[in-house]
Amino acid sequence: MPEIQLVVGLGNPGSEYEPTRHNAGFWFVDEFARRCRQDFRAEPRFSSEVARCQLDGGECRLQKPLTFMNRSGQAVGALMRFFKIPVEQILVVHDELDLPPGTIRLKKGGGHGGHNGLRDLISHLGSKDFHRLRVGIGHPGHRDQVVGYVLKKPSGEDRRLIEDAIYDALDVMPDVIAGQLDKAMNTLHTRQ
Repeated sequence: MPEIQLVVGLGNPGSEYEPTRHNAGFWFVDEFARRCRQDFRAEPRFSSEVARCQLDGGECRLQKPLTFMNRSGQAVGALMRFFKIPVEQILVVHDELDLPPGTIRLKKGGGHGGHNGLRDLISHLGSKDFHRLRVGIGHPGHRDQVVGYVLKKPSGEDRRLIEDAIYDALDVMPDVIAGQLDKAMNTLHTRQ
């Protein structure tokens, strides 16, 4: 299986969105960059902030699209095409309503499940074969409440659970980057 060359965190730019559930993907790549002792830098040609990370498993780029969630595909598509990164070598980290806080799951491919960031990615990349790291944020209970729910801060306890799950996932990233996704999945999914 090929290694992962690009890890994309989905979220919305701006300080008002930073603490919201919808920004779980940004939380992940921010912590990833911190562990790699790297800073994100603005890359206007990709409408993103980008960092590079060196791990035992290899090197990858980290990307935070600044196009807002619903237009994430535009930024990711631009970077992917410029660096000629195959869609199968991209990992997208996003918030997941269908998983409770504290749960994180790795998978390959699939639909968008109503997630507008994933919907736009699939449209712009022309494929749904990218890998996903789904960060559980829980569900408000009714679909009419979803928009308000994802754009609000989680409770202190939920934030702690989400952060703990992110730390668990970061522990397996050397395997993910090296292309050993089955090994990473087994480790991650049995831990939670």
